[in-house]
Amino acid sequence: MDQDSHCTGERELLEAVSRITTSSTTSTSDEEENQPNAEISCQVRKENPEKDDKQDSSATLSPNSSMTTKELQEYWRNEKRQCKQIELLFEIPSTRIVEHNLSKYVMYKIIILQTGSFDSNKSIIERRYSDFEKLHRNLLEEFSEEMEDVTFPKKTLTGNFTEEIINERKLAFKDYLRLLYSMKYIRRSKKFIDFLTRPELQEAYGCLRGGQYTKALEILLEVIGLQERLTKGSPVAIVPTLCAIVVCHKDLENPASAFEYGEKALSRLHVHTSHRYYIPLLDTMIALAYELGKDFLSLQEKLEEWKTKKDPIRVLTLKELAVREYVR
Repeated sequence: MDQDSHCTGERELLEAVSRITTSSTTSTSDEEENQPNAEISCQVRKENPEKDDKQDSSATLSPNSSMTTKELQEYWRNEKRQCKQIELLFEIPSTRIVEHNLSKYVMYKIIILQTGSFDSNKSIIERRYSDFEKLHRNLLEEFSEEMEDVTFPKKTLTGNFTEEIINERKLAFKDYLRLLYSMKYIRRSKKFIDFLTRPELQEAYGCLRGGQYTKALEILLEVIGLQERLTKGSPVAIVPTLCAIVVCHKDLENPASAFEYGEKALSRLHVHTSHRYYIPLLDTMIALAYELGKDFLSLQEKLEEWKTKKDPIRVLTLKELAVREYVR
């Protein structure tokens, strides 16, 4: 059964439930909030054709008047869960073996795609076995119950660099990431997000501190899209990255681009005026607006308003704040 059929069935069933009962029912969205493991994608179902055949054969049974209200509600909930799609897909198409000094390891190329976006919003990162292993240990500390049935590919004493073992791990790590992302509390956790973004951010900020603004900007622009998709429920989380992009554009004498990203950062801080980046960002935006011939009075008013509510203290500049991020 394809997704359109599922969704059409949902609408027909919802109408049937409305005709049969007028009593209030439990919201399915509330139930899904309490059951993070129930987030199953249509994509996952496609990879298990035998299970699909069974589900589709039972799903073809049209709801009818002989079904009780409870049965109709359960039918609708099951259909909705089967039709629910995840937002990000993980692919591991290739690997490379790295030999550095006396160490040798495999790097796994991970492509992260947004569902329905074709390749326009893909992110590409590389991680090694030890990175996955560290993530697994960290998640077990915080999410022992959720991780109870999650398997992790074990190390082998020999054969780690054979084509067979590498291909097995490619598939295992792909399934591992997909399963972690399907669990709401894990995909929103800092540990999971850091695994996907922190190495690139550390490299970018290292370049920024070294004055390599072009290289830093290139990396930051690569990672910001992935950060946005991973932190949809917490827009403030990407403010430091947006501000680092502002700093890079400003030092590269691209005031218009700096102002554009500064506006994005300010929009996320309009109700978070106590955030450490708020005043340094306002100061920078006032200078940029003046340079570009834009209205800076409204920004100046916000700054003065903040100063009247706070004791006069020295505030770090935006650049000073940025270079302090991800200092080991």
